[in-house]
Amino acid sequence: MVRPRRKNERRCSVSIKLISALVAMAPVAAQARSQLNLTQGVTDISQRVYDLHMTIFYICCVIGVVVFGAMFWSMIRHRKSKGRKPATFHENVKVEIAWTVIPFLILIGMAIPATSTLIAMEDTSEAEVTVLVTGSQWKWHYKYFDTDVEYFSLLATPRQQIENKLDKGENYLLEVDRPLVIPTGKKVRFLITSDDVIHSWWVPDFAVKKDANPGMINEAWTKVDEPGIYRGQCAELCGKDHGFMPVVVIAKEPAEYDAWMAEQVAAKQRAEEEEQRLLAMSMDMDEAMELGERVYVGSCAACHQANGEGIPGVFPALKGSDMALNDMQGHIDIVVNGKTGTSMQAFGNQLTMQEIAAVVTYERNAWGNDTGDLVQAADINAFMNE
Repeated sequence: MVRPRRKNERRCSVSIKLISALVAMAPVAAQARSQLNLTQGVTDISQRVYDLHMTIFYICCVIGVVVFGAMFWSMIRHRKSKGRKPATFHENVKVEIAWTVIPFLILIGMAIPATSTLIAMEDTSEAEVTVLVTGSQWKWHYKYFDTDVEYFSLLATPRQQIENKLDKGENYLLEVDRPLVIPTGKKVRFLITSDDVIHSWWVPDFAVKKDANPGMINEAWTKVDEPGIYRGQCAELCGKDHGFMPVVVIAKEPAEYDAWMAEQVAAKQRAEEEEQRLLAMSMDMDEAMELGERVYVGSCAACHQANGEGIPGVFPALKGSDMALNDMQGHIDIVVNGKTGTSMQAFGNQLTMQEIAAVVTYERNAWGNDTGDLVQAADINAFMNE
C-alpha cells in the first residue's frame, strides 16, 4: 500500500528542488555578473576602484528606492479619487533646507572615498620599473628605462581568422607577437604617449586606462602580485584598424623577469651585430622579393592592400604609382621616415635595414611594376646616415 505524501513532505521536496535549481544557476549568475559588472582586477588599485564603484552603486540604489518610493506613496495616498485636496502653502523653509543639506552630505560622503582612490591611482612616485608606452597606428612600442631594451608589439591574430577563413581562436584580436613583460611585486610606472593620433592604453585587470596623446605624456602605474597574462586593447577610435591594436602584459616573478631582461639585452646585442654583418652582404632579386613580400604582408598590406591597389581616397596605391616606378629616393624616404599628417608611419625604427631594402625592392617589382630595381641594406644605411 502506497502511503500518500503529506503536505509537509511535498513542501520539503519542492524546497529541495528549488535549492538545487538555485545552486545549479549560481555559476551562470556569476558569469553574467562578471560580464555585466566592472572587472574586479588583480591589483590593490583595481579592487579599490571596484569597491568604490559598488559603494556608489548601492548609494544610488538606496536614493532611487527612497525617491521613487516617496513619489509613488504620495501619488497613491494623496490621489484625487480619495478626496484629497492639494495643499495651498507656497514655501516651506524646513523642506528646502532638508533637500539642500541631505544631498550635500550624500555628495560629501561619496566624494571622500572617490578622491582617495583617484589620488592613489595618480601616485606614480617611488616606481621601481619605468616603461615608455608609445602608441602608433596600429601597434604599441615599449621602451624600458635604464636599459636599451625596446620593441614593438603587434597583433598576432592570423589574417585568415580576421577574414573568416579560419575559426576564431580563444584570444581572437587579443594576442600579440611581443607582449609587455613586467615583474610581480614591484611598482611599475607607465609613461604613455603617441606618435600620431590619440590612442588609449587600457588593461582592465590593472584598472589602468590612459590616453596616449601626441606631444604629451600621461602617467599611470600598477603593482601586480600574481604572475599571469593580462589582456587589454586600445580604447580610443584611432583609425580604420582600431580594433587590431591589443595590449598583452605578462607578469613574471622577479627572478624570471631578471632572466628575461638579460635575455633581451643579449638578443639586442646579437641583432646589432647581425645588422652590421648584413650591411656587408648583398641579396639577389629572389631573396629580396621573398623577404620583401613577408614584410609587406605583415606591415603594409593592411593599408595598401595585398594587391598594392590601396583604398581610393584613403590609402594610395603602390601599383603603377609614380613613386614606385620612378622616385627611388622618395620611396626609401617615405618608408624610413613616414609622412607627417598621414597614416604613413616611419618604419626606420621598426624594421631592419635589410627588411626596408627588401620591402622597397618588392614594391618596385610586384604587381607589374617591374622596375628591376634591387635595393640593398647598404643603400638604406647610406640614406639614413646622409
